[in-house]
Amino acid sequence: MVETYYRGSIVFWSFFLIIHFSPSQCLGDKLPIISSIFPIADMVRQVGGEHVDVVVVLPAGASPHTFEPKPSLIKKISSAKIFFMVGVGLEFWAQKMVSLSGAGLKTVVLSKGIPLIHATEHFDGHETHHGKNIDSDFNLEVANPHIWLNPIIAKSMVNTIITALSEVDNRHLTYYNQQGQLYLDELDKLDDLIRKTVASFRIKKYVSFHASWDYFARQYGLQSVGVIEAAPGRNPTPALIKNIVASIKKYEIKAVFAEPQLNPRAAEVIANEANVKFLMLDPMGGPKLAGRNSYVGLMKYNLNVWKEAME
Repeated sequence: MVETYYRGSIVFWSFFLIIHFSPSQCLGDKLPIISSIFPIADMVRQVGGEHVDVVVVLPAGASPHTFEPKPSLIKKISSAKIFFMVGVGLEFWAQKMVSLSGAGLKTVVLSKGIPLIHATEHFDGHETHHGKNIDSDFNLEVANPHIWLNPIIAKSMVNTIITALSEVDNRHLTYYNQQGQLYLDELDKLDDLIRKTVASFRIKKYVSFHASWDYFARQYGLQSVGVIEAAPGRNPTPALIKNIVASIKKYEIKAVFAEPQLNPRAAEVIANEANVKFLMLDPMGGPKLAGRNSYVGLMKYNLNVWKEAME
């Protein structure tokens, strides 16, 4: 648990007391913001533009399911005005950090009001992340958290971001609304591109590493017939591997998807066993990843991977 991570750290608490009771500083006139993951950070930057400074908690290449925060992040959070997070259990580490930040931090849970995917054969809502219990009161409820991978849901998230920025920094309300509308139009174009591309897919069933793509699949008429890791870090049993290989052959699936943030070994084994392609879908992206350094770019990258597998 996050509490265990910090317990006994005298250095950490001394560091916290120093920064927590010092005046928070904005970078110039920019609104200091914390985002849990990169796709949300990019959405905030698209709306906030020159008026926001966004720090991402999760480093590029890390998995939110196994992430452990460092004490140095408390300093960044203590000076921020808004913390944007997904909720529904993704940021299992966030409660302690937010509680230490003080009353000046507005926490925005972007999954509020979204039709969520709850416990299914692909997502066990009662699982813990990396052995840690999830505080369901703080994260509202536990469900499949990968809502941002559906561009229509992303539009709802952007509308929430517009509202939050406007409330905290109403001097730039008009700017946020104008930039937000331009970005919503861009997401409409992305949705249209995905719809037209998916309509051409010969194959509509797929096997993924874990249930990251359930919201995407629900939106665009795709169907998961196998998930390699039902929960992060839970290796598939021989029986599960056998069943997934059988499904691949039954439905003439041409590829198995893995993710760069997680160990792909099990996916490679299944792809070799079934004699199909091994491809990487990236749910997270990152600021220094060519072609994946924006939310829209990330989704177009993944669409091309889907296209290679499904046509």
